Amino acid sequence: MALHTIESHRHGAEVFTGDALCRKKSIQLLQELELPRGLFPLEDIQEFGYNRAAGFIWLIQKKKHDHTFKKIKRAVSYAPEVTAFVEKRKMHKMTGVKTKELLLWLSVVEMRVEDPSTGKITFKTGTGLSDSFPVSAFELEE
Repeated sequence: MALHTIESHRHGAEVFTGDALCRKKSIQLLQELELPRGLFPLEDIQEFGYNRAAGFIWLIQKKKHDHTFKKIKRAVSYAPEVTAFVEKRKMHKMTGVKTKELLLWLSVVEMRVEDPSTGKITFKTGTGLSDSFPVSAFELEE
């Protein structure tokens, strides 16, 4: 399904290829959207696209990537294809991102920073569960 969505938003989008450039452009976009720059710790990114008119982004990587955000001890799995609709301090209708809750992997469908002064970012799963964490837990790891 996501591939169909990507194709329907490709016209008029900025599209970048190659891991280094895609990583740089995705980090710049997160910064522009006032979201933590480390939200997408992906590897071997082949393509990053952003359709500003539709507010749609996609990242395509060679294979699934699992990552643990150390500061909050939270495991996240990124599919080979990650998509989202974006706006200032928010991503919604996300696909390709899952988080581990107890023994279950749940799809993350939304993330938002309601009020930057709180220093919190809230994630919502497809089941309606939500949880907030410090924004600092998702900054770039050096």
